[in-house]
Amino acid sequence: MESEKGNYHLVEQTTENQILIQSKNKCDKYDYLVAVACGAVGGLIDVFFVGAPNDSTLGNWTDKQVDKIVMEFARKTGWTPREGKENSVASAIGFLERNSRVNYDQRYTSDVKEMFNMNTKNHHMMSLAHAPDIVGLFFSVLNQFTSTASFIANGQIITIKTDTFELQGTNFISKIFCGIANWLGHIMSDIAGSSGGRGSTVGRGSGVVIPFYEMFQFCKFGKFQVGKARQDLATIAIRAFQEGYDFRFGMAMAIPVIITDLSIRLIWSLRRYFQYGYALKECIPTSRHADLRMMLLLGNGTLCVIDGMDAGIRSGGDFLRFFTRLNLIAWFRFAMLVLKEVCIRVGLKDALTETIEAYKRINAALLEYLHELELIDIEAFERETEEYNKVVRIITNAKTNQELNTILLDMFDEMEIRKPWQGNFDEHMSNKGATLYFE
Repeated sequence: MESEKGNYHLVEQTTENQILIQSKNKCDKYDYLVAVACGAVGGLIDVFFVGAPNDSTLGNWTDKQVDKIVMEFARKTGWTPREGKENSVASAIGFLERNSRVNYDQRYTSDVKEMFNMNTKNHHMMSLAHAPDIVGLFFSVLNQFTSTASFIANGQIITIKTDTFELQGTNFISKIFCGIANWLGHIMSDIAGSSGGRGSTVGRGSGVVIPFYEMFQFCKFGKFQVGKARQDLATIAIRAFQEGYDFRFGMAMAIPVIITDLSIRLIWSLRRYFQYGYALKECIPTSRHADLRMMLLLGNGTLCVIDGMDAGIRSGGDFLRFFTRLNLIAWFRFAMLVLKEVCIRVGLKDALTETIEAYKRINAALLEYLHELELIDIEAFERETEEYNKVVRIITNAKTNQELNTILLDMFDEMEIRKPWQGNFDEHMSNKGATLYFE
């Protein structure tokens, strides 16, 4: 029991650990200053280097990195550009488009039988299978198997029939694998824009959405001022995507969030190790430490405040401009931190934590049991088992009680088992002072 406690004292749901989590890890004034400073640095990076699509220093850098990734992915999958096209992202995209064709790549209103309005700038958002997330993967495989295409239009999911499309593969599992590979290849062909868009213009092309951004199309509510008109949130989200608020720009928005988070964790760890002299394992920045959670909340909150103020000031009352300057990655991160902290403080995570720790203990016990099994001498075990089987066969063949007694006594001697009596059994049992000794 002592060894078990020693192994799990950092994760057990004990009163001592709960008190440690909720009350002993308090922030001092320097923790607050560090959190605000790190959040302010992230906010300034967001204001001056992220900005809005088509006007972003970091956005231009992430666009170039995505282009490099697309070309490298194309090379890994067989792209051999002709001379002079080695650094042409349009050529790489064209190769991926030819090798990862799908049946759900409709681009125009006429392609969907006039059921809803769509064009080349927004079809990557409206087509569910083009989303680079679990939703996109599900609908991509579904559409490939059923020869359909699924879209979000006017706040509803609309599915249309397409030309017959047959996945490669000889069985169900291989077809699933091919469908996933085809989805990935097609996402890579679209993430940096189309081959036509990148080859004929100097623009960045229409990429794919930020993961789960496509769900904004269900937000058919609100009346927000855009120019002289009022539009709902779904329409504004689509228009923002058409202006470049895509996956590549999402990567740029994630940079100040990552910088804020990592800088807070690093300074927190260094203070605990050098200033307070904690052991190295106690300086690992995890959510177990309430002071670190509070610093992350404050730092990300500062980043969001600066981002919101900048978006509000520069938008001039136009909600579309406000939306395109808003760092959704930062706001999503802040919301997740708040939700996590609320769950911890009201105790909603206790049951889940206890279950996880129970599985950890079961896993540790199984590993220990497997280790003990590995130490067993299998050959010796087989020899002993054969001896016992031999005894069983001999005993089974006994015809009378006398024969059985003789066999048992012989087996005692043969197997060198010490009998609990001395001499003759009947004489031993007739002696009232005699005792049976079992070892």
